[in-house]
Amino acid sequence: MPVLEASEIATAPDLLAREDHRIIADMIEDSSTVLDLGCGEGDLLAWLARHKGVKARGVEIAREKVRRCVELGLSVYQGDINKGLADYPPACFDYVILSQTLQVVQQPLELMREMRRVGRRIVVAFPNFGHWTVRLSLLCTGKAPRTGHLPYQWYDSPNIRVLTIFDFEALLREEGFCAEQSCFLRRGRRVANQPNLLADSAIYLLS
Repeated sequence: MPVLEASEIATAPDLLAREDHRIIADMIEDSSTVLDLGCGEGDLLAWLARHKGVKARGVEIAREKVRRCVELGLSVYQGDINKGLADYPPACFDYVILSQTLQVVQQPLELMREMRRVGRRIVVAFPNFGHWTVRLSLLCTGKAPRTGHLPYQWYDSPNIRVLTIFDFEALLREEGFCAEQSCFLRRGRRVANQPNLLADSAIYLLS
């Protein structure tokens, strides 16, 4: 399935009202090749194709979301990223994006290794379970934490990996990833100090 040119992509919403999407968009170079894993309804990928001229491709497991991507004109196929990226040759994309998905995959380390194999750079964004509200919720209630950012019960949460910014950065060191850029957010606003305590999400550009 070929990647699509910007002229072939239907108009997508202006996503830069969302700070996390603005940050990811700033990390992606114009006219690059991009693979978005767990791309949802394709809004970010379509925006990148339309406004930055990227050659866009995505993978999404939910059938209805794939249908929405197709309506936008995106080259997205229904697939399970837990099964790996064996169909892709090495370094076939300039960027591989994994946004708000790392915490729900079965083998996150293996997936990140595969992303590094097929992408020259990778963008990873994830919720920070080290945020002070998560810590306080567990301390005060003695139950699995529920916050505005993580509203699920323990039995219906899609989040099967509980990681913090400290955990992720330790993994980067162990695996030899280079963090070219990093940004931390709290309710869509940037956090400059003590991100493991004060940020509810993190975004990294890795090589």
